[in-house]
Amino acid sequence: MKADVKQRPAAEDGLTRAILDAVPHPVVTVSDDGQIVDANVAAETFFQVSVPLLRRRPFAEFVPFGTPLLSLIEQVRQRGAPVNEYRVDLGTPRNGGERVVDIHVAPMAERAGHVVVMFQERTIAEKMDRQLTHRGAARSVSALASMLAHEIKNPLSGIRGAAQLLEQSAGDEDRALTRLICDEADRIVKLVDRMEVFSDERPVEREPVNIHAVLEHVRTLASSGFARHIRFVEEYDPSLPPVYANRDQLIQVFLNLVKNAAEAIDGDQDGEIQLTTAFRPGVRLTVPGASSKVSLPLEFCVRDNGKGVPEDLVPHLFDPFVTTKPTGSGLGLALVAKIIGDHGGIVECDSQPRRTTFRVLLPMYRSSRSSEDN
Repeated sequence: MKADVKQRPAAEDGLTRAILDAVPHPVVTVSDDGQIVDANVAAETFFQVSVPLLRRRPFAEFVPFGTPLLSLIEQVRQRGAPVNEYRVDLGTPRNGGERVVDIHVAPMAERAGHVVVMFQERTIAEKMDRQLTHRGAARSVSALASMLAHEIKNPLSGIRGAAQLLEQSAGDEDRALTRLICDEADRIVKLVDRMEVFSDERPVEREPVNIHAVLEHVRTLASSGFARHIRFVEEYDPSLPPVYANRDQLIQVFLNLVKNAAEAIDGDQDGEIQLTTAFRPGVRLTVPGASSKVSLPLEFCVRDNGKGVPEDLVPHLFDPFVTTKPTGSGLGLALVAKIIGDHGGIVECDSQPRRTTFRVLLPMYRSSRSSEDN
């Protein structure tokens, strides 16, 4: 006589479903015959198919032909132990092209032959890795800036003073050389002054800032100067809350990004710079000076139709002294990365021919009352 199988209460099933749907990563359950038994809401978004349609459909229909994922699932069934695989492309025409993920496959002890598959998209992990790299690079430049300020500026002051004394008694030909010494000394001091910004480790003074007012100010400055012949297109979300930031530093960031975009266009008759704002919840990082993680739902983009960034340069674009300009110092984007990092945000670049996008993710302002409510 068969023992009675205990049924879980409906309330417990409901709690299990709520927990599954709260997981931000796609999770699917695959039966022993390769059918999708269940999936969470994140999987619905990932595969761009509703959960009812995902259920009871062959899993192979939703992944690329020949993907190693199917052999991983079979391996888990045979071994009865979890298996992980990293950087697997599950992109198909159905889900919009390249989708690089880390895969975690585990057996279900309660059901023989059933496995649970979870995907973690690499985009979020790589954003965080890049941000840590940018912060590390900024710290390296900070140490270098402090050393330069002490070891170079003081001797330069003496060299410049000596050149000025010589200039008083020099002839016309020699005076040109002393003037050259002074000019070069001034140029080096300016470079060191730019680098000293990296050594400023004081907490950022922040307040609620209207990002649209910042972007309009930057556009006005650019349109009346270096980008006067370039068309600007604004796509703003008027419902965005204020960003928690330092207004002057944000102007510095976006003025730098817009200037880079204008230089990438390089006089193109059809040159266009697009400024966009949007609400994109989902990414969480720790803000310097805070003990808890905050979400970065505010997305601001500067997009241009210039020649783009060389593919091999993109991963290092925010490193100090990396530049595509013959006369550039390579400190502008490194400073952008430092400022955004000090704000607890993320900056990244996606570049294709005639479509380069610099994307900034930042936290929104929360009043003390709303913080207490949360």
